[in-house]
Amino acid sequence: MEVILIRHTSVDVPAGVCYGQSDVPLRDSFQTEAAQVALLLNSLKPFDAVFTSPLTRCLCLATHCGYPEAVRDSRLLEMNFGQWELKRFDEIIDPRLKEWYTDYLEVPTTGGESFRMQYRRVADFFNELKGCPYRRVLIFTHGGVLECAKIFAGQVTEEEAFRSLTPYGGMIRIEI
Repeated sequence: MEVILIRHTSVDVPAGVCYGQSDVPLRDSFQTEAAQVALLLNSLKPFDAVFTSPLTRCLCLATHCGYPEAVRDSRLLEMNFGQWELKRFDEIIDPRLKEWYTDYLEVPTTGGESFRMQYRRVADFFNELKGCPYRRVLIFTHGGVLECAKIFAGQVTEEEAFRSLTPYGGMIRIEI
């Protein structure tokens, strides 16, 4: 099955702010960015199923692209940064921060997830999807989920993930 994953458009959040699962606003450039995504997706239709993260930044893009009824699935959420959500990384006063920077794969954020915890929930979604009779699926989601998808599909290793993060409004394709 071919799976097309789209990262949401750019968000109106200052640089360096940790926003993971927080429902943050989109930039004023949303209409322009979303139009480019919609144009790209029109050349790839049809899709047998469309899914989205339940966060507004993904729902708005799905709706703009013609998929207001996309199935919302919380396993497609960005990493949960727990108590660090909406704080600047350089202002987080937490002894776990250094530990997390050293081993984000295994160390969960305070009150949140590690990358492997996020990967497990995303992999659960893809394992369930493998049992469906779809040939082509579209997903609106987040940068961390796209990295998990690439790992799941064997395109990158955990260590290679995040070396080239898909840009806002960007797309990846995987086969599962």
